[in-house]
Amino acid sequence: MDFSFLYYGAQGLAGLIAFVTIWGWLPLDNWWVRGVDFPRIQIMILGIIAWLGMVVFGPQWQLEQWLLFATLSITLVFQLRMVLPYTMLWKKEVQNAKDKPDVEEYQLKIMVSNVLTTNDDTYKLVELVQQKQPDILITLESDEKWEKALNQVESDYPYTVKVPLDNLYGMHLYSKLELIDPKIKYLIIDDIPSIHTQLQLQGGRVIWLYCLHPMPPSPTEADKSTTRDAELLMVGKHIKDNEQTAILAGDLNDVAWSQTTRRFQRISGLLDPRIGRHFINTFHVNYPFLRWALDHLFHSACFTVIDIERLPSIGSDHFPVMTTLQYDPEEESNQEGNAPTEQAADFKEAENKIEAGKEEGCKVSKEHEEAEEECDSKES
Repeated sequence: MDFSFLYYGAQGLAGLIAFVTIWGWLPLDNWWVRGVDFPRIQIMILGIIAWLGMVVFGPQWQLEQWLLFATLSITLVFQLRMVLPYTMLWKKEVQNAKDKPDVEEYQLKIMVSNVLTTNDDTYKLVELVQQKQPDILITLESDEKWEKALNQVESDYPYTVKVPLDNLYGMHLYSKLELIDPKIKYLIIDDIPSIHTQLQLQGGRVIWLYCLHPMPPSPTEADKSTTRDAELLMVGKHIKDNEQTAILAGDLNDVAWSQTTRRFQRISGLLDPRIGRHFINTFHVNYPFLRWALDHLFHSACFTVIDIERLPSIGSDHFPVMTTLQYDPEEESNQEGNAPTEQAADFKEAENKIEAGKEEGCKVSKEHEEAEEECDSKES
């Protein structure tokens, strides 16, 4: 049987995988470059198929085939290096929590849910919150409709911060634990909020909590990743300067293996509990093969992990995710060494990115304002 068509198909796929991988190495913030950061799992799977296809079905190779195979192999090693840390094949960055007496006193359950503004199945999230009873609930893309729906659970959450917006960047924070001096900040773009607050744990320890949802690089939203990257790095610097225990959670519209997210970790010193465990791919609900993790939680080294759970769909394009941490200050010294090592260029690169992000943010804010004025004039 002639398998040449399989070999040529594998060659074509190998060339595509190599090209896409190398394309992603371009030092540009444009969405059509940074978009390559997201589907690394899918690129890796297709790359392995191409690699096996060339090996199994290839006849005698010429120089061109050897060069293509070598290039594919190098790009596959790169993709594997990005993806493998989020599997059980890697060393855990955060240790499993140890049993303690009165363990509930040390636990902290945080649920993050991008609800999708246009999603009308509000009852699904309400029922999920009532079932799971998180200590902290963070909703993203939540508007006045969602705020009204969540009134049903508010009696369990005496501390709240509400930013209902209809621009896909509304945000709500519900907490059973005391929030101290919560602030709503617009770090980069005038109509994209973030929540910064201190939080008192059950044992009395006060920590910082940051809730973020920056604008993604895409053809329909931001032309570049600059504002997203700048917002994350600004918060990373704040965490570093504060030298306080912190948790950052939200839909970052970025993947954990991106250059920006890894730089954020190195600057802030926060840990990623998914490393050494498994993927928590939250987007897109409707396309199982095209899923990656956009909803994240990073934390200081004094926390260990009890569980990370992707929750059932609530009708959004994102799955909710709940992370259960345990406050283990005695483990801090054991885990600090697991944090990514800060590099000499990190702060300089972060400063440059933040300045560029502020400039881009001013431009985007002006565009949003002009679009809103145009919309208002049409309605009137």
